[in-house]
Amino acid sequence: MKAIRRFTVRPVLPDPLQPLSDLARNLRWSWHTETRELFQAVDPVAGRTAECDPVRLLGAVSAGRLAELSRDEQFLHRLSEVSADLREYLEGPRWYQEQRAQGDGLPAAIAYFSPEFGVTAALPQYSGGLGILAGDHLKAASDLGVPLVGVGLLYRHGYFRQSLSRDGWQQERYPVLDPNELPLTLLREADGTPSQVVLSLPGGRSLHAQIWQAQVGRVPLLMLDSDVEDNAPLEREVTDRLYGGGSEHRLLQEILLGIGGVRAVRTYCRLTGHPDPEVFHTNEGHAGFLGLERIRELSGTGLDFDSAVESVRAGTVFTTHTPVPAGIDRFDRGLVARHFGDDGELPGVAADRILHLGTETYEGGDPGVFNMAVMGLRLAQRANGVSTLHGAVSREMFAGLWPGFDPPEVPITSVTNGVHAPTWVAPEVYRLRTESGGTPGRWDSVAEIPDRQLWDLRRTLREQLVTEVRERLRASWLTRGAQAAELGWIDGVLDPGVLTIGFARRVPSYKRLTLMLRDRDRLRALLLHPERPVQIVVAGKAHPADDSGKRLVQELVRFADDPRVRHRIVFLPDYGMAMAQKLYPGCDVWLNNPLRPLEACGTSGMKAALNGCLNLSVLDGWWDEWFEPDFGWAIPTADGSALDEDRRDDLEAGALYELIEDRVAPRFYDQGEEGLPGRWIEMVRSTLGTLGPKVLADRMVREYVERLYAPAAQARRTLDPAAARELAGWKARVRAAWPRVAVDHVEAVTPTAAGGSAELGATLALRVRISLGTLEPDDVEVQAVAGRVDSADAISDAQVFPLKPAGGQDLEGRWLYDGPLALDRTGPYGYTVRVLPAHRLLATGAELGLVAQPTEATGEGAGVLMR
Repeated sequence: MKAIRRFTVRPVLPDPLQPLSDLARNLRWSWHTETRELFQAVDPVAGRTAECDPVRLLGAVSAGRLAELSRDEQFLHRLSEVSADLREYLEGPRWYQEQRAQGDGLPAAIAYFSPEFGVTAALPQYSGGLGILAGDHLKAASDLGVPLVGVGLLYRHGYFRQSLSRDGWQQERYPVLDPNELPLTLLREADGTPSQVVLSLPGGRSLHAQIWQAQVGRVPLLMLDSDVEDNAPLEREVTDRLYGGGSEHRLLQEILLGIGGVRAVRTYCRLTGHPDPEVFHTNEGHAGFLGLERIRELSGTGLDFDSAVESVRAGTVFTTHTPVPAGIDRFDRGLVARHFGDDGELPGVAADRILHLGTETYEGGDPGVFNMAVMGLRLAQRANGVSTLHGAVSREMFAGLWPGFDPPEVPITSVTNGVHAPTWVAPEVYRLRTESGGTPGRWDSVAEIPDRQLWDLRRTLREQLVTEVRERLRASWLTRGAQAAELGWIDGVLDPGVLTIGFARRVPSYKRLTLMLRDRDRLRALLLHPERPVQIVVAGKAHPADDSGKRLVQELVRFADDPRVRHRIVFLPDYGMAMAQKLYPGCDVWLNNPLRPLEACGTSGMKAALNGCLNLSVLDGWWDEWFEPDFGWAIPTADGSALDEDRRDDLEAGALYELIEDRVAPRFYDQGEEGLPGRWIEMVRSTLGTLGPKVLADRMVREYVERLYAPAAQARRTLDPAAARELAGWKARVRAAWPRVAVDHVEAVTPTAAGGSAELGATLALRVRISLGTLEPDDVEVQAVAGRVDSADAISDAQVFPLKPAGGQDLEGRWLYDGPLALDRTGPYGYTVRVLPAHRLLATGAELGLVAQPTEATGEGAGVLMR
C-alpha cells in the first residue's frame, strides 16, 4: 500500500540533549572526528544504518535511548565539550580575521557560485571533481575564517545512483531526496514564511524558488529549489536532477543559479545582517548569468549598460575547469534571446547586448551559439585555470578573445586546486602523526615516525579497504541477480598483503578507464604474478547519456568478472564520497592515465597522497607541476606526436605495464630482513611530509584570497559609478580610434652591429614613430618586446621594455618614443615594438584585446643576432 502524502516526523530532544540539534545541522561534523564519534555513541546500530548522517540518526533513535542519554553524565560531558568546541570554531578569530586586522584590504564577503557541491555523502549534490572541489573550497574557507557565501541549486534527485545489470551494463536510479530529511534549514522571512526568489520567463510565466541553507562550518551554503507549489509542473522540475534534461532545461537551471543565486544572496544578507559580497566567484561557466543580474542591479542606480559591465567585471573572479571546448556549455542564441529582454529577465536591455557577451567572435567560433565560458571571461576581470599546466592550456584555448596577443600573455592565471585534509585523511593517519609528536598542521612530523609504524599503518588501511570492498562487491552482485549461495568466492577477494592500485573517477573517454585492458594477457600476468602480484580496485560513473562511457564500464566489469582474476581486480559501482574516503587511504598506488593535457587538475591523486598513497600518473594536471621521483612515477606519453589514438593508447599502456612490472612492484616487494620495504617507506614518508602541504585546500584558498579576491575587492571599490562611467567611455573611445593606431617607423642603434650581431651586455637604443589618430599618448603604452627567437622569428621567453615619449608630434602628426633595450641573453635574439591601450583602471594591457605592431615594411629589420 502506497502513502498518498509524505512528511517527516522529527524527534523531540530532551533539554540536556538540545545541543545535538545544532551539531547535526552544522556540516562541520563531516570533517570533525570528535563530533562524528559523539553521534556514533548516540546509537551505534542506528549510526551504521544512517551512514554517519547525524540528521538521519536523530530521526531513527528511539525515545527511550534519548531519555537514557539525557541521564548519562559521561555522554553529557562529551556533548558539552564538543558543543563548546564548535562555538569557539564559529566565533573565534582565524587566519582571515588576522589578515584583515593588519589592514590588507580584504573583502568583507565573497559569494562563491557552483552548479554542484560535494560537502558530504549525506548531502548528495555532486557528480564528480567539480563538486568535490567546491565542497573542499567551502570547508577550507571555513577553517581559515574566509567570509564566503556558497550558492548552488538543490536537486531533488541529486545525481544518479549507479548499479550494474547482470551483464555489467550501468543502470541509473534517481531516489527522491526530501530536504526535511537532509542537514538543511529553510530560509524564512521575519514573519515565518519561506523566502523566495522569482524569475520572469517568456510568455508571462514565472519561476519561483525557495532557499535552503546548509551550514558548512562558518560558511552558509544557499541552495535554490524550484519544487514549490507556486510553480507550474514544468517549472517545478527545473531543479530535478544534476546535469539532466535538454538544452532549455539546462539553460533554466543556469539562469536560476546565476540570476536567482544573486537574489538569494541579497535575501540572505538582508535577513541575517551578513555583509554583502564585494567579490563574486563563479566556479565554471554554469553560473555566468550572475553577472547579468548584477548589471540589472546597477542599472537601478543610474549606470548605463557599459558602465555597469565595467563595475561588475572589477569584482568578479572566473575559474575555468575544462581543458577542452566540448566541456563548455553552449546554447542556441535564439534560445537565450527568448529568455531575456522585455519578455523575460532584464527588460529594457536589448537582447543583442546580452548575446554579445557570449558570442564566439574569434576565428573558428560559431556565431550561432552562446558560450557560457566566453560570457564568464568577458564579465570577469580576473580568471584562472586550476593547475599550472591547465592555465597554459586555457590561455591557448581562449586566446581568440584577445587577438594580437600570444597565449602566454592572455590574462588567465592559475591557482592549483587543493583538497581538504580533515575530510580526506584517514583518522588513523592523523592519529599516528599526533602520537609521534606531530600536529595536524605540521606535515614534517612524519620524519619522526619509525618505519615499522608507517608500514603497519599502511597494512591496517589496506585491511580496512579489503573489508569494505568485499561488503560492497557482495551487495553489488546481489543487486545484479546473484544468489548468496554462489558468492562464497567473495571472501577471498583481495589480499591485505598484496600491492593495491586504485583507479576511481568519472568515466569520460579521455580519462581512459580501460587503458589497463589494452593487453589483457599482460595485465593478467601482473595480477597473477607468483612473487609480485598486483590487485586493482576500480570505480567510476559514466554520464547517463554517455553510452560510450557505459561501454567502457561494461568492458572493465566483464574483465573483472572473469573467475581467473576476479580475486585480483574489482569494479565497485556507485562511486561517491563515502566510498572514496575508504578507497584513497587503503590503496598503495593511485593510477591516473588521461590523455595529456586533457586533465585540468585531477584531485583524486592529491587525496590519496595525503594518506601516504604513491601516485602513478601521466604528467597532467597537478602531477605535471609537482611530480618528483620521491612521490611516485610518471607514465611516459606520446602527446604532441602524429600517432593515431589507438597507437598512442598502445604505447602508453605498454609504458604503464613496464613501470608496474619493473619499478613499482619490485620496490613494494623488496623487503629486507625485518620484512620492511625501506625504499617504499621512504617514498611514503616523502609523500606525506613534502608533497602533503602542497596539495592542501588551505593553500589553495589562501592563494585565491591573496591573488584574486583581494585585488578584485580593491578594483571594485576603486570603480565607483563615476570611475565606471569614465572607464566605459574611455574604452568606447579607444575601440573606435584603434584602427588608426600604427607603428610607422622603428630604428635601432647598437654599438656593435657589424655582421648582424651584438655583444652580450650591450644596449640597443630604440627610436619609434607612432600614429595615434585621435588618441593621446596618455591613452597608450608603447613597448619593446624581446627574447629568443626560433627559425620562424617567433619570440619566446619574452621580456617587455617600456618606451617613453621623446617629444611632441612631428609634421606628419606622429609621436616619437625611445628607450634602451638591454641585451642580456646569448644566442638568436629578436625584438618587436607594439602599442597597447593604457588606463589606470585596467587590470592588464591585454584587457581590451587591442594591439598595434609593425608591418614588415616598418623601419629597419626587427632583430639582432647575439653571440
